[in-house]
Amino acid sequence: MLYTLFRYLHFLAIFSLAGALIIKNMAIKPVIKDEDAHNLAKVNAIYSLSAVLAFVFGLVLWLWVGKPAEFYALNPLFLLKLGLFAFIALLSVFPSLFFVRNYRAKNREIPVPRSIQMLIRIELVLLVFISITASLMARGIGLSS
Repeated sequence: MLYTLFRYLHFLAIFSLAGALIIKNMAIKPVIKDEDAHNLAKVNAIYSLSAVLAFVFGLVLWLWVGKPAEFYALNPLFLLKLGLFAFIALLSVFPSLFFVRNYRAKNREIPVPRSIQMLIRIELVLLVFISITASLMARGIGLSS
């Protein structure tokens, strides 16, 4: 029962993270207005909270409920998935700082560095690879015989 609860909470956090990242990608333009900056900061907060929750619920699944921790720790695809997640977290720092800095912008247009747009798009691509590794893991690929 506990395993199922945390599994669904993990999925919900992941879907929220993906949705927020897609919204950020769709809303970011080379120049944004102050209202857009305010809204993007809110979406980024949802993205950050979802990432933390996905990590925490995933950690609970890994270490406390469900399959033994060794089941995951010995799977190279799981380690790749963790590495990709950590890399996405690092990539999201610069865009997050940009959104926080411009959260209270008033009556102006804000130029968005091209690197912000590229980082968000790279995060999206890496998120696809995380879902591929998760799907392969669910099929038992990566486990030693």
